[in-house]
Amino acid sequence: MALEDQNPVDTSAGHGVSGPMTGRIVISVDAMGGDRGPAAVVAGLVHSADKNPEIAFILHGDEAVLRPMIDRHATLSGRCAIRHATGVVTMHDKPSQVMRHGQDTSMWSCIDSLRKGEAQAAVSCGNTGALMAISMIRLRKLPGVNRPAIACLWPSRNPGGFNVMLDVGADVKADPEDLVQFALMGATYARNGLNLSRPRLGLLNVGTEEHKGRTELRQAAELMSAAADPGGYEFMGFVEGGDIPGDRVDVIVTDGFTGNVALKTGEGTAKLIADFLRDAFNANVLSKIAALLALGSLRRLQKRIDPRRVNGGVFLGLNGTVVKSHGSADDTGVSSAIKLAFQLAKQGFQDRVAARLAAAMEAADEAAQTAGQTPDQTAGQSEPETGKAAPPKTSEQENGGQA
Repeated sequence: MALEDQNPVDTSAGHGVSGPMTGRIVISVDAMGGDRGPAAVVAGLVHSADKNPEIAFILHGDEAVLRPMIDRHATLSGRCAIRHATGVVTMHDKPSQVMRHGQDTSMWSCIDSLRKGEAQAAVSCGNTGALMAISMIRLRKLPGVNRPAIACLWPSRNPGGFNVMLDVGADVKADPEDLVQFALMGATYARNGLNLSRPRLGLLNVGTEEHKGRTELRQAAELMSAAADPGGYEFMGFVEGGDIPGDRVDVIVTDGFTGNVALKTGEGTAKLIADFLRDAFNANVLSKIAALLALGSLRRLQKRIDPRRVNGGVFLGLNGTVVKSHGSADDTGVSSAIKLAFQLAKQGFQDRVAARLAAAMEAADEAAQTAGQTPDQTAGQSEPETGKAAPPKTSEQENGGQA
């Protein structure tokens, strides 16, 4: 939606955005939350604007800091509005504290722009727990969703080059019904993000045998298998850690604690391999000559395993598209997160997730009536019969770790 069709941009400082925003997809960006500060965020905006003429931004933060940065880049002229916000959510702030005292922060302002319809997606490098808490309060959950999840793209051997994994840190807990909802949302993400008509989905476990794992996982596997047809995916059963970058499945479902540990381990391993290669090719003169001869191949490998280029976890299960960038992301990482937000907004991803969940809920209701059960006894039906979302949990325990 064009910005002018919704609530107008704040022009109180005399720097309103006019005509050039019309017809572009608008991304709301938190400028102040990352470890590298607003300079890296603005540089990421510049990279995105240079490559994509269809994109525009609402940037949230201290205008005295942001205005000189924006004015230095002609490519952002007429394509970036600034919303002044004095407060900053730090990585050490507890979500519960932010919910009580964070209304003046750039993160809160960023999500509010999405809520008001001024932007079609939001991006933040800030505190994951606080971002999830604010998003749940301001955007609310989709009907039928018990726990939102964070989905990430993982480099893999599949033809498209990536797998989807969720949850990677929204919540450390997940019941069997929650994992089924993750499966439905993850499959929709794979259909839109990876162009897969019927994604293959696996449940992460300590082994692939049916008797392996906790009772909750075995229950979730049965529910996922039953929900495969209405969910539009093919359930492949249990998968192990080695399948995350493999080609056996397209979507890996797990709880937020396990997913976050796996994600951070993968990022650390990629950096370790890069360091080992650098040391090996700098060992002596012959190694340096070999590096020059293999320079093209090494650059392709670096691009393939560079975590910055797949930066961005998507919050699934909310009434709005929110992309969480890594806290330490540089300009390349920020640009990657913005690109992901733009692609999802352009594809109408949010509406497709809501439609898929609604269809799955309807199918579950019909199955329950046929079997003589109540809807709450079927997969994914953990919400009240009114279909309204339960009040969000705001404690740091419920919001999990940093992604």
